[in-house]
Amino acid sequence: MKISFYGVRGSIPSPGSDTCKYGGNTACVYIETASGQDLILDAGTGIRNLGKRLIKKAGTINILLSHGHWDHIQGYPFFMPIYQPDRHICVFTSTSGDHGQICSLFDQIDGANFPLKATELPSRSECITADFETRLSKQNLCVKRATLNHPGGGYAYRIDEDGTSCAFVTDNELAPPGKVATTYEQWVDFCRSVDVLIHDAQYLEADMPHKHGWGHSLVSQARQLAIDAEVGCLVIFHHDPDRTDTEIDFIQKDNEQFFRGKQAPSISLCATENVEITLTARHNKNTLIEVGQARPD
Repeated sequence: MKISFYGVRGSIPSPGSDTCKYGGNTACVYIETASGQDLILDAGTGIRNLGKRLIKKAGTINILLSHGHWDHIQGYPFFMPIYQPDRHICVFTSTSGDHGQICSLFDQIDGANFPLKATELPSRSECITADFETRLSKQNLCVKRATLNHPGGGYAYRIDEDGTSCAFVTDNELAPPGKVATTYEQWVDFCRSVDVLIHDAQYLEADMPHKHGWGHSLVSQARQLAIDAEVGCLVIFHHDPDRTDTEIDFIQKDNEQFFRGKQAPSISLCATENVEITLTARHNKNTLIEVGQARPD
């Protein structure tokens, strides 16, 4: 399994000299399974660059949408595969929250907010809100989901394949002040022993209590979840748009110091655009986790 990061920011794109190291695009993660299946986690502005890679590759594209907030869908109209005739794109989307079964990815391509209408696209796209696990299992994909603690709802995803695993938990508040959709103990079970945990950690203690209830977690909370769930690699994700590269460097150094001497996780990263994590299952041994640069194609 290969996991590549194309967008790692939250809330709004943040281009500039202070954010070029980690990247300023909003949420988009690409997973290429060992069997060759393509999974995209969210469709923020990072999906535009991913499209340049996938336009050269045939096959069905599966998009797992955590929720319909702008920073997780706004790149979709610029995703090149949607302009390929007969390209099949399956969008698995949340039915929770106020929008019911409306698929926001398609709704924004309405002829008013974007020059084209979704019905004019040459690709064969469909929005899937029912029989989620059954539809994916037909492609030999084992995907489970859990409900996010986030205004408007949404889903986290866990992907397991041939002894490797990844959990994508963004826009999730581990200790929300109001109604709890998924308890901390349930998150520990959901993320238990995954090789890679990608978790929202947009805030620091200095951001509180003003932003308590906004639907995002503290870095310290994501760290503790990684320990309690005994994950192999923690990826701090959904960086605040005002967080500079220098400030994220500090978080990375603090992570390394915090986890030193602890059994899990063995690796901790602050999500960075164009970084690729390769997972290789090994018989009777822990999964091999390698971190490098994503392929330019």
